Amino acid sequence: MIEKSIAIYSFIDTLLKYLHHQEDKKRKLSDAEVLTTAIISALYFGGHLDKARSFMHSTKLIPNMLDKSRYNRRLHAIGEEITSLFLEIGTLIKQVATCKDFVLDSFPVPVCDNIRISRCKLLQSEAYRGYKASMRRYFYGIKVQLITTDCGIPVEFSIVAGSQADVKGLHQLPFSMPAGSALYADSAYTNYHLEDMLADDRIELYSQRKSNAHRKDTPSLAYLKERMRKVIETSISGIKGLFLKKIHAVIFQGFLIKILLFLLAFQINKAFLI
Repeated sequence: MIEKSIAIYSFIDTLLKYLHHQEDKKRKLSDAEVLTTAIISALYFGGHLDKARSFMHSTKLIPNMLDKSRYNRRLHAIGEEITSLFLEIGTLIKQVATCKDFVLDSFPVPVCDNIRISRCKLLQSEAYRGYKASMRRYFYGIKVQLITTDCGIPVEFSIVAGSQADVKGLHQLPFSMPAGSALYADSAYTNYHLEDMLADDRIELYSQRKSNAHRKDTPSLAYLKERMRKVIETSISGIKGLFLKKIHAVIFQGFLIKILLFLLAFQINKAFLI
């Protein structure tokens, strides 16, 4: 665990320098150390930042650790950097691995149990009340749209309100994949117009077909789509396996930051530190 913490810090520090990240040199705790602690909290402590702070301080990996309040303010101040790091790592993975097959799916992240919706303080809008057909359950929160490589490494994502249909959330994804790529998805992402648009950019969107679909699949293509979907299902299970039973947050921004940290931690762990 200590060796992995050092490896994560070295990687994050190098990547921030590559992105020309600027910060005050007089600070006793660098942004790389703040992010490393947050990633360790997502990997080993279910997103519990205070436990990760204590671990990094007690092992003397970060002897100048900030107190709880100051650390949280620092983390919130660089919240946007988490998304930038994730997308930059995703770009590097696409370039290095020369991957051409990708898989798309979504998963819900509730902010509370359904019975507590009326008392929820993080969110108060019907837009976040959603239904996940594959799970046959309602939830109150957000949905994460995730794209992984054929090895299950996340490379792109977007976060939408729980009530938003999967197919509508497609427009929030960057789709920065190389020409000649294939993107596999389930039937919820059926959109013939978008398929044609992506085909113009030499990206094939292969969504699973329903029985009444106008564009039918050959048996071999239907089998390939089903097999590729198992890749992202395994990755989503791995990401959700990092969660505690309840993701604790005081404000919605903090909730989103923790979701981003889980995605980034899983990406780094799977791509570079296995």
